Amino acid sequence: MRSRALALVDVLAVLVFAAIGRRSHEEDLAIVGIAEVAAPFVLGALVGALVSRSWRDPLSWRSGVSVWLGAVVVGMLLRWAFVDTPPLSFVIVATVSLAVLVLGWRGVVRAVTAVRGRRRHQDA
Repeated sequence: MRSRALALVDVLAVLVFAAIGRRSHEEDLAIVGIAEVAAPFVLGALVGALVSRSWRDPLSWRSGVSVWLGAVVVGMLLRWAFVDTPPLSFVIVATVSLAVLVLGWRGVVRAVTAVRGRRRHQDA
């Protein structure tokens, strides 16, 4: 159950990326529009998760990097194949943004878990 919930956080991270991108281009935030932008990247994140078997340790950096690279590489290839050739500026922004979102939430959760663990150890 925990692995599925954490996988949904990756999907949410990609949806946030798509929503921010649409907003920055002054497009509406309709669910359908966000889903259209996010779909290739969500599929890529899924490929990355399957390659790394991220369900075994969804908070690991290995898992996060695999999901992130899958989202970027597969997402860009799908976008190139079905939409158009993404400009280099989009590739750079997407790569950095998805890294911050996909790796960032893992960093936050790991930090909070570490702090809680230290507090419990000190209280014992």
